[in-house]
Amino acid sequence: MRVLYVYCHPLPESFHGGIRQAAVTALERAGHVVDLCDLYAEGFDPVLSAQGRRSYHDVSVNQAGLEGYVERLRVAEGLVVQFPTWCFGPPAMLKGFFDRLFLPGVAFDISDPANVRPLLQELVKVVGVSTYGRPWTRALMVGDPPRKIVKRYLRWFVARTASVQYLALYHMNVAPEAERRAFIAKVERAMERF
Repeated sequence: MRVLYVYCHPLPESFHGGIRQAAVTALERAGHVVDLCDLYAEGFDPVLSAQGRRSYHDVSVNQAGLEGYVERLRVAEGLVVQFPTWCFGPPAMLKGFFDRLFLPGVAFDISDPANVRPLLQELVKVVGVSTYGRPWTRALMVGDPPRKIVKRYLRWFVARTASVQYLALYHMNVAPEAERRAFIAKVERAMERF
């Protein structure tokens, strides 16, 4: 399977860097072809400009400057999004990726506004991997937006029969080393079964 692995963390030496390394290795070991899209390392521009917003609905020009990313998304059969949860949401870089890439003509067809249709039908598996600095009870109190982005928002764009999974480590800032290692192992197992 062709897997687009969207990684969003500015520090390669972080705990997230360790998760990413284990996850990508497990996917490759399982025989998948992994396209690692490291948003920070690639210098992805998350800002939806005034011109980008003006041309958003015009499928003949709305992909200008994003063609490479659009192609990577279109050919993917699996999608992994890995990110830290900051202020109970994804980093601005990842939110910008969704704002700029999940476009009419790419992620959905809006030619009939009364009947908008999802277009990422090649995607049959979606996995979100995130960490939180706060306990799950705090995330629950605010509705756990990152979980909903993966399980509900991304879910809408992909094949109806697609599998969607969310893996989270809550209260990471005080998690003992054994708990952190166990989370990496959990992610690794999920990627091996991808």
